Amino acid sequence: MMRLLRWLALIPATVLFLVPFVALGVQAWPALGDVFSYKEIPFARSLVNSTVVAVLQTVGQVVLCSLAGYGLARIPYRHAPKVLYAVVATLMVPTAVTFVPSFVVVSSLGWLSDLRGLVVPGLFSAVNVFLFRQYFLDFPVPLEEAGRLDGLSRWGVYWRVVVPNSTGFVAAIAVIDFIGSWNQFLWPLVIAQDSSTWTVQVALSSLLTAQNPRTTLLFAAATVSILPIVGVFTLLQRYLVRGVAETGLTGQ
Repeated sequence: MMRLLRWLALIPATVLFLVPFVALGVQAWPALGDVFSYKEIPFARSLVNSTVVAVLQTVGQVVLCSLAGYGLARIPYRHAPKVLYAVVATLMVPTAVTFVPSFVVVSSLGWLSDLRGLVVPGLFSAVNVFLFRQYFLDFPVPLEEAGRLDGLSRWGVYWRVVVPNSTGFVAAIAVIDFIGSWNQFLWPLVIAQDSSTWTVQVALSSLLTAQNPRTTLLFAAATVSILPIVGVFTLLQRYLVRGVAETGLTGQ
């Protein structure tokens, strides 16, 4: 009886969760064929731009932040705590404070309406450095010592021992970074002043105007824009599951 009540309690939550997606699909279906043929908005180009920006930022953050986190966790040097405090302190600075200076720097470099202006500012994240550092603090030291006994350098231990045994955590960070980069709106809106460098979020916003709100086309384009995120999660899902299983087995 209790099991039946639990299932019945899930029905309202399921309905509330599915209604927005069903409504989106119903509204989007008639205009799905018009998304890429609509001439006023370069939607296909915006998808390519978003993919390039998201992939480059994700790879950059995973590589740079994991190296920084590993260095702070495993390489002993005098000022490591101060460096960590400085990195964490940047998290207390609101994004609005650094937005205008970042724009001035990008503008002075001539990167307005350029993919470099979209990619480079997002190649590093203090949050990811802190997360990688905390993860590597709990990484089994005997595995690293075994690598050193086999003659591996510090870089070799990181690349051939630490990274292969951290795929689950790296995949989780990569998924979060990709989704965050894909969903960026304000920075691309300011930097991508030419339609040829629009990301998908900027292209979607251009479909909703006070004079001519094209809601059906907007729903269709939004549906298409979700597919890359679903694809990334599907591809990395097995790594996420394996990472959780390995974490439980090693007791981390």
